[in-house]
Formats: sequence, C-alpha cells, structure tokens
Amino acid sequence: MSTKKERLDTICRIIRAKAIHNQEELLNELAANGFPITQATLSRDIKQLQVAKVHDGDGDYVYRLPEEPAGEQARQDSQRKMNIEFSGNLAVVKTRPGYAMGIASDIDSHAPNEILATIAGDDTILVIPRNGVSQAQVIAALARFV
Repeated sequence: MSTKKERLDTICRIIRAKAIHNQEELLNELAANGFPITQATLSRDIKQLQVAKVHDGDGDYVYRLPEEPAGEQARQDSQRKMNIEFSGNLAVVKTRPGYAMGIASDIDSHAPNEILATIAGDDTILVIPRNGVSQAQVIAALARFV
C-alpha cells in the first residue's frame, strides 16, 4: 500500500529524471512505478507540487518543479494549511481550498481501522471515527494523510 507522500516523491523523481511533456506520459510513468492513479488525482498532485510547464528550448514544453524541492514544499504547505479540531468524537480537518475532496478520498481508499468514513467539502473534511476510538487514535490514524 503506497502513501500520497510516496506518490508525490515519485512524481518529483520522474520529472527530474525525464522530459515529461503531458499528463498521459506522467500517468504511464507512475503506473510503471506502481502508482496507477486517475488523471484527476494526478492533476491535484501537480497543483499541490506546483509543477509548471516550461519551454525546453527545442520547441516543446515539459514539466518542471519549482526551485524549492517540490516534496518538501508540499509537506510544508500541508502542515501550514491544515489543522484538526474535534467536536465530541467527530474530527474536522481544515485544508487549503480545493484539497479536501482529494485528501478525503485518500483517507477513504486507505482507511485505517479507526476511521469509519469521511465527508468532504471544498476545504473541510468531517472525519467519522468508529465507536470507542479516542481523539489521540484518530490523530495518529490521520497522520499519514494530513
């Protein structure tokens, strides 16, 4: 089972190693590296990593990472732009605008035993833990996603 961080790191490695011209090429490379994902997930990842298309000097455009290492930038952004609060046993996760559905989907797809389900809006995720799960256990379960 791979994590989002591993997938983001793989995207960075692929973009640094090869001239990638479009999302289809990147999707194929990711699948070959054990990350079969949808185009929508890839689009969210590209946005999160702040990947840009730049002219390569040969008449083509290729994907490039920002100056700062993209995986580090994404990690710092998520730490700055996300927090978890509780109301009773329900957890509310605040994210950057547009990120909640992707993160909630990752949580649901790879749901730890402590999490029953999520409901996502644009920048808010409602996390519904299973009965008897403490807030500390919910935080620990969500740590790999947020």
